[in-house]
Amino acid sequence: MQKVATAKEMQQIDSTTISKYGLAGIVLMERAGISAAALIEEFFFTLPGHAPEREIIVLCGGGNNGGDGLVIARELHNHGRNIRVYLAADPKRLSGDALANYRSAIKFGISISPISGFIKTRCNSPVIVDALLGTGLNKNVRSPLSEVIKKANILSDDIISVDLPSGICSDTGMVMGTAIKASHTVTFGLPKRGHLLYPGAEYSGKLTVRDIGFPSTLLTSEKIMTSVYQHVDAESALPPRPRNSHKGTYGHVLLLAGSKGKTGAALLAARACLASGAGLVTLAAPETVIQSLQSRVTEAMLLPLPDKGDGTVSLKAADLILEFLRNKCTVMAIGPGLSCDEEIVRLMRVLITKTSAPLVIDADGLNALSLDPGALNKASSPIVLTPHPGEMQRLTAIMQDSITTAAAFAKKRKCFVVLKGSPTVTAAPDGRAFLNSSGNPGMSTAGTGDVLTGMLSALIAQGLNPLQASLLSVYMHGRAGDAAAQKKGEHSMIASDLIREIPGVFKSLRKGD
Repeated sequence: MQKVATAKEMQQIDSTTISKYGLAGIVLMERAGISAAALIEEFFFTLPGHAPEREIIVLCGGGNNGGDGLVIARELHNHGRNIRVYLAADPKRLSGDALANYRSAIKFGISISPISGFIKTRCNSPVIVDALLGTGLNKNVRSPLSEVIKKANILSDDIISVDLPSGICSDTGMVMGTAIKASHTVTFGLPKRGHLLYPGAEYSGKLTVRDIGFPSTLLTSEKIMTSVYQHVDAESALPPRPRNSHKGTYGHVLLLAGSKGKTGAALLAARACLASGAGLVTLAAPETVIQSLQSRVTEAMLLPLPDKGDGTVSLKAADLILEFLRNKCTVMAIGPGLSCDEEIVRLMRVLITKTSAPLVIDADGLNALSLDPGALNKASSPIVLTPHPGEMQRLTAIMQDSITTAAAFAKKRKCFVVLKGSPTVTAAPDGRAFLNSSGNPGMSTAGTGDVLTGMLSALIAQGLNPLQASLLSVYMHGRAGDAAAQKKGEHSMIASDLIREIPGVFKSLRKGD
């Protein structure tokens, strides 16, 4: 999997490369600058219609990011490009590698002006190189740099940021007051969290990661806790289908879902579960609504549960559910369309603390759990939670960025968390977090979460551990959404469209497409 670094992790990689591996900082800066300059040539000067005389404005800060910008300016100047550099620091205060490259740029005859001059410039649609702030920003951008950033965004649509758009927090993707809206970003070694978390992902534009010589052992270290789950990872994770198998080989899912007025959620989850390879699916629902489900999901078995008389499950169902789990089931999914009241809260505690089967909890199951989250710490089996941001906020009093929030909750409650969003973040109890790389805005519609619950449960039933099943189901769910979007467009997608695409996703992964 592709690792994703925090600012601190990347700084450690940088310093270890210099101190332990003997690769000087100025060499890394040179490689970064030359690599970025080559991309600028590729993006803006090799395609038809691009004027070779087009001006390039390089905005440089006073740190190493600015040093990268000075190397870029020198390299492009040497290629005959029309370069102007604006420096957001007193040259007398520069030091180290940035100072060395400032002096080199002067010797090459490059014009370097104070940053105040940029605010007054009237240049017509230049290429702008943003090398102002880099990855170390931890507070809001202040004047005059805030004015510089606003001016750059107005002046050009072609902005390439070096390492990270200035004004974006490297770890959270948040805008720190104001930020460069880059068309392209080039970063080095590893992508940063801020490139992939919104709004930073939008501000980064097209992201390119370049190798400048960091040791591969550092870039793949287990100490880096965040990764991106990609297509190649999904291909290798798909559960096998032996020729001598039978329906019992692929597990039995018990789905506790549905209530009066909410049977659709139960149907979506059951259909997705069946389409995702589960050998057997039993849909457990209140006895007063279960007959309405029978003819609409013919491949699933039904388990009528005691009803409170209002179309919702009674606490009296607990013993029946536990007995069914002990004797027949591989995994249980709880929540789609279940409703939430005091009896459901108490039922959740009983199921969490007394079953040994893995549990997948979604929707109303999460709403009930938010009233008694301490039950998770008394669980006797692995638990996967699949909240959207609103449900996550009800579960935890502190909402930060999605990676930090999911990872902290998973660690505290000793469970797995699939925090749905863009991107979806899957967190494990050991502190690791994984960003999904599939999906689109068309999936932001009612019922898609119920589909994911069914898919995830089916993969656990087939023998994947909760983390493997979470990662694979989230990726496949996104791929199904992408396939649906290609056929219908994002505006017209509905949840059942994803279920229709699940078989094609399985086939594509099996073939290696």
